[in-house]
Amino acid sequence: MFRGSMVAIVTPMNSDGSVNEDKFRELVEFQIENGTDAIIPCGTTGESATLNYAEHDLVVKACIEQVKGRVPVIAGTGSNSTAEAIQISHHAKELGADALLLVSPYYNKPSQEGIYQHYKAIAEAVALPQVLYNVPGRTSMNIQAETTIRLAEIDNIVAIKEASGDVTQAGTIISKAGDKIAVLAGDDFLTLPLMAVGATGIISVTANIMPRAVKDMVVAIQEGRWDDARKMHLYMLDIHKAMFIDSNPVPVKTALELMGKADKTVRLPLADLQPETLQRLKEVMGRYNLI
Repeated sequence: MFRGSMVAIVTPMNSDGSVNEDKFRELVEFQIENGTDAIIPCGTTGESATLNYAEHDLVVKACIEQVKGRVPVIAGTGSNSTAEAIQISHHAKELGADALLLVSPYYNKPSQEGIYQHYKAIAEAVALPQVLYNVPGRTSMNIQAETTIRLAEIDNIVAIKEASGDVTQAGTIISKAGDKIAVLAGDDFLTLPLMAVGATGIISVTANIMPRAVKDMVVAIQEGRWDDARKMHLYMLDIHKAMFIDSNPVPVKTALELMGKADKTVRLPLADLQPETLQRLKEVMGRYNLI
């Protein structure tokens, strides 16, 4: 379940800001057709922070229905409130999600003990496999390797999406607890380095627009074709960086609109790319023959 090329899928919206379920289902199908190994709705890239409860359920339900069991659905259900995370996680389980992606508590800035107790409480309350999500750039705090290693002792905590940008931290987790918890790259540009030290896959933003390319590189790594993987890694660096020329998911949703796949609409406080940034994105996408 927690191996390979996985996509943190966007939540397409209509021009009025409402969720576009039809486009979402089309994007799910696009991913499956291109070999994506798991789909993660309602993560950061899916604008979970501005989805209400009904919309969250709608997106998770649509994803599960469209996937039809062909790949795992790992629903984003994290919150900075432990009680709220448990509530959302229960809803996702009832809808049929295969697993949960749980961002670490943001804004509160808990201690490492608080982080441990947060995840322990969710794991005890919801009987589904759970993926920790460490993204200090969003949450302002880091799940330290020692805390992840400690959490790995809990049976249904089975993976961590490491978006700390720290290869040494990921390597420490793998060396000390790699038999108990899978490490997944959380940054596209670190897929190769992290998989080289034992990560089992990537939860990707770039896969929203280039799913086959991301999948092919992951397969090359899995098969030990390191020269091929290195070439693919270097080839894709510019598009990976372009996906973060503004706050995620603004660039990737704009890219999808330029490709004719979904509207670029994001919800405030996110805003459209400025003209000069849009031009830079177009130039990069042109080099990859995406537009």
